[in-house]
Amino acid sequence: MSLPVRPDLAGLEPYGAPQLDVPVLLNVNENPHPPSEQVVADLAAAVADAAHGLNRYPDREFLDLRADLADYLRVESGALLRPEQVWAANGSNEVMLHLLQAFGGPGRTALSFAPTYSMYPEYARDTMTGWVVGRREEDFTLDPDHAVAQLAEHRPAVVLLASPNNPTGTALPLDTIAAIADAAATSGPPDDDGAPTASVVVVDEAYAEFRREGTPSALSLLDRYPHLAVSRTMSKAFGMAGARVGYLAAAPGLVDVLRVVRLPYHLSAVTQAVARAALRHRGELMAQVAELRAERDRCVTWLRELGLTVAESDANFVLFGPIEDRERVWQGLLDRGVLIRVVGPPGWLRVSIGTAAEMAAFRAALKEVLGL
Repeated sequence: MSLPVRPDLAGLEPYGAPQLDVPVLLNVNENPHPPSEQVVADLAAAVADAAHGLNRYPDREFLDLRADLADYLRVESGALLRPEQVWAANGSNEVMLHLLQAFGGPGRTALSFAPTYSMYPEYARDTMTGWVVGRREEDFTLDPDHAVAQLAEHRPAVVLLASPNNPTGTALPLDTIAAIADAAATSGPPDDDGAPTASVVVVDEAYAEFRREGTPSALSLLDRYPHLAVSRTMSKAFGMAGARVGYLAAAPGLVDVLRVVRLPYHLSAVTQAVARAALRHRGELMAQVAELRAERDRCVTWLRELGLTVAESDANFVLFGPIEDRERVWQGLLDRGVLIRVVGPPGWLRVSIGTAAEMAAFRAALKEVLGL
């Protein structure tokens, strides 16, 4: 007996970076700092309080959490948002899936620019949305003219722009995002009467808190573009990867469409309690962000001193190359207890930024593997 697997899923392996038990884990862009005992105690108390009501379904609109997230974005980026302009889900992965469920689908197309996050085409595949990619420049920046031309050619329902981009770390200038959003106002698929619709432009800012001084957030553009959404996560800067909380900010009309496609009670009472408790400790949880930025910049300088090319990074990782046999280098590092990621264009590797001790171990191992 065989199962009626969708033909486009037959034989595929599930997505996921290697999960290996080695001393230095620098492959999935996690924050290396665990929460303090004080934060752990508050999280545990919040979960215990939520546990008393677990016989009831959670608040499916979670407006208290949305208000807390809006307040955080006000402090972090100066964005003035109402709770109705914020949406949350189980990681930014589910946020992205909601967007593709709401605006993609059969006969529609999602557009991005490679190299970029490897999950984007999987969101498109899972929602039966067509997938097309334009190109980034050799330095991984995005040419606005090329991007606008791609919108005109493909008329996508959704445009996915990672900024900072994964795996390159490249942030997009606001002028580039604005040029794309301007063109996207009428570049979407035609409606039933043949009139043009907008393409929904999604700026994925999963790593935004690590951006360098003077690098703006696309949140500042939300008032101008009702078809713009800016997604964030608590996994990276907050060090809450295990909590699975992602969110976005957009116009209320766009958020309301996401409410249609979300599963009932998709955000558990425990998840909501943990997220709100973490937000109460945002100062402490994000105290290491400046340290990680500085460690990233030191890593960039050191790799360049070795003669390697390094992409400019506004994230908590660094993409470097070219390396003739990157699989050999990756394995050599792994043999020395350091796990990084084989990702990006051929010949490139990506290292997440860890603690000072972890980065010292990475530098020592890389020099050995390269014979330096």
